[in-house]
Amino acid sequence: MTPPTGHEKLPSMATFSVEEHTPSQPPSWKPLKQEYLVMLTISILSLMVALDATILVPVLPALATALHGTSSDAFWAGTSYLLTSAVFQPFIAALSDVFGRQQLLLLSLLFFSAGALICALANGFTVLLVGRSIQGIGGGGIITLGQVIFSDIVPLRQRPKYFSFVLGAWAIGTILGPVIGGAFVQKLNWRWVFYLNFPFCVAGMVMIVLFVKLNTTVKESYKRKVQRVDWLGSFLFIGGTTSFLIGVSWGGIQFKWTSASTLAPIIVGIFGVILSCVWETRVKEPVLRGSLFYNVSAFAAYYCAFAQGFLLFTALYYVPFYFMSVRDTAPIQSGINIFPVLFLLLPGSIVVSIITTRIGRFRWAFWSGWSITTAGCGLFLLLNLNTKTAVWAGVFVVFGVGSGMLLSSVNFGIQAISRSEDCGRAACMYSFVRSVGMSIGVAVGSTIFQNVMSSKLKSLGLPTSIAHVSEGFVAVMKTMAADDPVRVGALQAYVQGFHGVFIAMTCMSGSALLASCFIKTFSMDKVLESDFKLEARIISSGDLESGASSCRS
Repeated sequence: MTPPTGHEKLPSMATFSVEEHTPSQPPSWKPLKQEYLVMLTISILSLMVALDATILVPVLPALATALHGTSSDAFWAGTSYLLTSAVFQPFIAALSDVFGRQQLLLLSLLFFSAGALICALANGFTVLLVGRSIQGIGGGGIITLGQVIFSDIVPLRQRPKYFSFVLGAWAIGTILGPVIGGAFVQKLNWRWVFYLNFPFCVAGMVMIVLFVKLNTTVKESYKRKVQRVDWLGSFLFIGGTTSFLIGVSWGGIQFKWTSASTLAPIIVGIFGVILSCVWETRVKEPVLRGSLFYNVSAFAAYYCAFAQGFLLFTALYYVPFYFMSVRDTAPIQSGINIFPVLFLLLPGSIVVSIITTRIGRFRWAFWSGWSITTAGCGLFLLLNLNTKTAVWAGVFVVFGVGSGMLLSSVNFGIQAISRSEDCGRAACMYSFVRSVGMSIGVAVGSTIFQNVMSSKLKSLGLPTSIAHVSEGFVAVMKTMAADDPVRVGALQAYVQGFHGVFIAMTCMSGSALLASCFIKTFSMDKVLESDFKLEARIISSGDLESGASSCRS
């Protein structure tokens, strides 16, 4: 990774603070009509991607049965999407710097649509996993380009306020996904979770073409654009990250952590990522910018982004599963039961966004959000066989408040910490690190759940194989008598497995709270630049010269 261009020596924190606290962005900035339309486009696409990422949660047991798959196959139906979504994000953002935002956003949506079609027509898990992987590439591109485009058109100080539209759409999609998935599997069939994407895809393509018209001042031939792309660095990074995440996903589920099948891809992946970082120091336009990680505050903030993804998706995967298995709740109801999270997640993120824009500070939301989230994760341990509704609803309220505060504060805190010229790439890196956290969270959660559940089953004299087909065994328990010893013991094992996951979540949240204490003060009033401008801004008098556009990607 390359050092900051044009700087032989990084400035001290004192120097940086003085520079960054110089107000340069007019607080009265207002979006033009075209900018509102771009925000609407990104919001709709974010809603679609968020729905798709979580809609499979209540469908996995039915999916495993319909396609004659194992618990491991069902696990990979979700993980394959998260994995490819994560690893391709930096590459897609870098390509958009060369070929254009609109072009890469359209290409990402085409990948997403093609993957959805393959999944909808799949008659086996192999085809389904191929489709989910292709969908993940497109979904990751849509998420990261939404971040980057916002950094092109909205000043940092105003960005939290207006990005709350996208956060709201993402939060609604994330929470409603399990509810809609449960409704489809109960009333229709699992293929409808993929059919649902097509209206969004068609509307998105039309809106991208009509509204996302960002022009660049850099004019060059297609051949020159291809030459500018860091193909080798991208290959090393994507290959290394993929290998690492596959190894982590296999560990403790398909193979033992100490087996060569698990360790080999992890070691190869780490070596590949290291090679890509070394290579990036030798190229002019690297995929990974070393200047993003120039101080302790940046490292701490990115760790918080990783923890955020880890916690949110682990909760969204295992809380509905808890209701369907332990509480014998129908798929639709299991999704409805996590509504307390939505009701506090969305308003919390919007309130924090508005306050952050007004006062230009974000650390208060870091500390408050992580404190409340850690408490909420710990309270998840109250979920057992007979937890009262008022208790579990209260637990979800606490977790929702904390998670809502973090949705916006971590994102824009990272951008405030970054240099002005790195702001767009910082937004991309936030999205990438959070997505890696999602992938690892689901994988680690599955490992912990199966191992803890297996241990409990063994202690009760029951077959540990139940833990390896835990999704499918939910249907089996429905046919057993309430006092059947196998059913009673299996329920105890399920609870023990979920508690293992919740303990891991509490530890992760606590570590993020500790990391947030190392983040120093940074102003959100920056000198902002961009090579990409909306046509309306170029035509509009004065705005371009006043610096109302945003940071360089």
